[in-house]
Amino acid sequence: MAFSLDQFRLDGKVAVVTGAGGRGNSIGRAYALGFANAGAAVVVADLNQAGAQAVADEINGAGGRAIGVGVDVSDEAQTLAMAAAAKEAFGGVDILINNAALMVDISYDNCETVALDAWNKAFAVNLNGALLCSRAVIPSMRERGGGRIVNQTSGGAYPATGLYGITKLALVGLTTSLAKQFGADNITCNAIAPGNVKSDAGKMLVPDDSPFIQFLQMTCATRPRGEPDELVGAAILLCSEAGSWITGQVIHIDGGWIMRP
Repeated sequence: MAFSLDQFRLDGKVAVVTGAGGRGNSIGRAYALGFANAGAAVVVADLNQAGAQAVADEINGAGGRAIGVGVDVSDEAQTLAMAAAAKEAFGGVDILINNAALMVDISYDNCETVALDAWNKAFAVNLNGALLCSRAVIPSMRERGGGRIVNQTSGGAYPATGLYGITKLALVGLTTSLAKQFGADNITCNAIAPGNVKSDAGKMLVPDDSPFIQFLQMTCATRPRGEPDELVGAAILLCSEAGSWITGQVIHIDGGWIMRP
């Protein structure tokens, strides 16, 4: 079949986006709005249920279809309830964006001093959460003839120099494992590794006057910071028919900060 721009459309698909109702101008919100604009019905999922509902209301107000769901992605029962809510509202799940993560609220102590409770909590959300959400929706994807999973890793995993980066590098391992194990079910799994994004959380962690921004200005091939919306195109590619032959990959969207030929 000849290529058509229609292959990027997501009409009739159902997308679950975790971490999409948190801090105002967020990557998760950008994904949710972008997928709705591409035609998908969206399950906006977040620990902050009121925030999730606010983004769902935004989508519905613009003529799309969305529901808001409160979920702690580290709790298996809650991830199963999230999948059940998606099935009840829209018939099932075709797309999962594992975006929920601890970043601002994670420990930045070094490996010698980080508290084990903080270490375990980071892995519970950033790694186990992606596993549990994936396991919750894979049965529905199978029933619907396939699906797409996108995990949100980070440029901070290359190399991992602290707890956040370690969790995100582990998520790359989960990405390739899911891609290999569920490819026969027509389920692809890829990851997006953002650079420094001007989300509310990103600016809280790395202010404009941070020395790290000066470092990125010298390191990146183009711009040191991007907007949340600049991640959406790659996510839609990975979740649409146009990207159906892509799996097990990490796509870096970072202005040329991390270059991995």
